[in-house]
Amino acid sequence: MTEVFIYDHVRTPRGRGKKDGALHEVPSVRLAAKTLEAIRDRNGLDTSYVDDIIMGCVDPVMDAGAVIPKAAAFEAGYSTRAPGMQISRFCSSGLDAVNFAAGKIAQGADDIVIAGGVESMSRVGMGMSGGSWYMDPSVNFPAFFMPQGVSADLIATKYGFSRDDVDAYAVESQKRAAKAWDAGYFKNSVIPVKDQNGLVILDRDEHMRPTTDMQSLASLNPSFQMPGEMGGFEAVGIQAHPEIERINYVHHAGNSSGIVDGAAAVLIGSKAGGESMNLKPRARIRHFANIGSDPALMLTGPVDVTEKLLARSGMKIADIDLFELNEAFAAVVLRYMQAFEISHDKINVNGGAIAMGHPLGATGAMILGTVLDELERRDLNTALITLCIGAGMGTATIIERV
Repeated sequence: MTEVFIYDHVRTPRGRGKKDGALHEVPSVRLAAKTLEAIRDRNGLDTSYVDDIIMGCVDPVMDAGAVIPKAAAFEAGYSTRAPGMQISRFCSSGLDAVNFAAGKIAQGADDIVIAGGVESMSRVGMGMSGGSWYMDPSVNFPAFFMPQGVSADLIATKYGFSRDDVDAYAVESQKRAAKAWDAGYFKNSVIPVKDQNGLVILDRDEHMRPTTDMQSLASLNPSFQMPGEMGGFEAVGIQAHPEIERINYVHHAGNSSGIVDGAAAVLIGSKAGGESMNLKPRARIRHFANIGSDPALMLTGPVDVTEKLLARSGMKIADIDLFELNEAFAAVVLRYMQAFEISHDKINVNGGAIAMGHPLGATGAMILGTVLDELERRDLNTALITLCIGAGMGTATIIERV
């Protein structure tokens, strides 16, 4: 099998996923194109040698439809020889794009691939692509379908996380993200988004609220109590987990991931591919895995896929220097730390989606880049990146610095 190397990565800032967000005026294809332009220009790529462009996009409809990576390649001025494809595995789509590309390279099918993701949630709302998981009883009954927030509250109830626990985690995420930005930790990987006149629209994550504290979060009402109690989804959760008498609703907008716009790109390739373009490898992709998990809990997939990945790789938790787990909801990360007895000083050390937001199709590629930068900054070696996924799945990847 051919070794797979990470040569570079970039991302846009995350803009608030509302009509008054800074990136609302920028279509998905343009966000994706900005990352392709940056990857090309930073590395002097001859794009006629790019074997594929693979991007995650969870809702590939409206202006995000029609094979957006290929459309973005046209806009970015890439060679017409560079093909493109989009994939979706809900929230892990950006990381799965990297893994899919890595698999092609490992098999010798490709030498240079750009992988990543894009989501403009202010323009294409979450769930706009529809689907039987939401709407077809023959699917959502056996899947114990419920809103993800209710599943997050079910996790908090089952594993004993209080409102104070999830709020304290959220406050720390905001502090870490603000500190990382102020210290310049993201300056080499975040590219400003400019308008057609070259004026900067956004150069910093817009969703952050660094003044967040326990008192301000305490004023927020639980977001998922009404659909849980009035919508009947609590009964679904209890049916799947009868050991739970009632759900304790603890999640709200302040301790859940933010809805945002953004895109990311990761340049990966074989040793030969990198050498042909005078690229210096920064890390290798050692192992990756996917798994299905409890559909009612839905968001515990990171625990299951990490166990699978470590078993297949012959590694242990102690072999991993840093962990990056998408902060879909605070209880997701708390459960992961609880399951593996991981100290908080080794996971999401620069904050996460609670503070900076979660552009669904792009987040996996974004957090891979974040933890690679941090490995280099701290002179550490290995990192594990993982995300929870709708309908009960998990994806994880282990990278190692070169």
